[in-house]
Amino acid sequence: MGEYVAMDRQAVRDDYARTRRTFHALLDTASRAGLDRPSDGTRWTNRQLLWHMLFGYIIARVLLVLARAFSRLPRRLSRGFAGLLDAGIKPFDLINYLGPCGAARVVSPRRMGVLFDWVTGALERRLAAESEADFARGMHYPVRWDPFFKDFMTIADIYRYPAQHFDFHHRQLTLDEPG
Repeated sequence: MGEYVAMDRQAVRDDYARTRRTFHALLDTASRAGLDRPSDGTRWTNRQLLWHMLFGYIIARVLLVLARAFSRLPRRLSRGFAGLLDAGIKPFDLINYLGPCGAARVVSPRRMGVLFDWVTGALERRLAAESEADFARGMHYPVRWDPFFKDFMTIADIYRYPAQHFDFHHRQLTLDEPG
């Protein structure tokens, strides 16, 4: 199963602060043409990929709720749930692709920055309230859905996930880097 690695709350807060600064710098310096340019290695534009990077933080809040709920049940139930989700990889991939396409059309870059601040703040507040014992709780996840999902993820793993996801996709942006 998953192996619990001690939680360093400050390291997670530092990662959130770093990605928040980076996200705002990208948004503040991006031209309209840069936002509409294709990203590297995805079918998304930079604008759509930025939304997807933000969404990694939004989905972490949902993953935490799932982990808290499933960790109170027999592990076989979360294993079955993860298997069911993995079996639905084709619809997931389509929704995962189309979601940022639509969201980036209606959520302005300025609003993305506001949402990024809000969601990272909410995660930091929840992180501060977690007990040490809670960090070791977890559940099985659909490993085909994301390269950073492990078969079993603890709550500590989930807090670390959005910065890993952000850093991976940051390398795919084709925006001019802020000076």
